[in-house]
Amino acid sequence: MNISFTTRGSFDRMERFLKKMVTLDIHELVKPYAQQGVIALKDATPKDSGLAAESWYYEIDATPRHVTIRWCNRDIENGFPVAVMLQYGYGTGTGGYVQGRDYINPALKPIFDNIADGVWKVVTTS
Repeated sequence: MNISFTTRGSFDRMERFLKKMVTLDIHELVKPYAQQGVIALKDATPKDSGLAAESWYYEIDATPRHVTIRWCNRDIENGFPVAVMLQYGYGTGTGGYVQGRDYINPALKPIFDNIADGVWKVVTTS
């Protein structure tokens, strides 16, 4: 049994795409989105003193296989992150409870959408 195939045309577009993927600096690509996330979180954070809102920053970890953006907050009270207390709620010293408010997920959703759109555009254009 013989199997053969014939192809016509060029693989130029595929070769350009593969070369682009090899040289793509994903760290630089996601940096603007990471900064957008910081701004969105700052704007969305409930403000009392404003310290939690001003304490957002990002870290980017990149390996050849993936990139992770981590949004962090430096505002810590009694060993506990204030941003987390605001998000999920917390118990008071007198036995009460302060209900949390989901502000992180709605603030970051448009950023995630922008990342997906931006990366897709870079990957699919030559």
